[in-house]
Amino acid sequence: MNPANSTPAADRGPGTGAAVTSAAAARDHVRALLRAHGRTGGPNPDAVIDLLLVVSELVTNAIRHGDGLAGFDATLTDAGVRLAVRDHSDALPARTHATGGIPGTHRTNGYGWPLIVRLCDSVVVEPRPGGGKTIRVFVPLA
Repeated sequence: MNPANSTPAADRGPGTGAAVTSAAAARDHVRALLRAHGRTGGPNPDAVIDLLLVVSELVTNAIRHGDGLAGFDATLTDAGVRLAVRDHSDALPARTHATGGIPGTHRTNGYGWPLIVRLCDSVVVEPRPGGGKTIRVFVPLA
């Protein structure tokens, strides 16, 4: 079974981050979701650090490049966390089909998307009806 599509474990709590309006609020929401289910690090605490980095990058990109954050969802599964970040822009992330490689020249931006691609097992960009897009990713915690 693809872990990104696995069914959330029973009683994992709500996935919708209704109060998420910033990267910090999104990280807090995900930390609370993990803490509520005893998944604060376990045998692989680096996986939680990677998850929080992905959360920060996705939400920051939606705010900075996506005409604002339109929604944030986090769903805990047995294998990891599914994230869905919605924004108001139809523009696709630069290098949508990137391999996760770090840009070859020094720039002050452009590192977030390659990190997202590298740290996630699944990355899907979907247009939203009426405009905007949803970026769905799966971050493994195993």
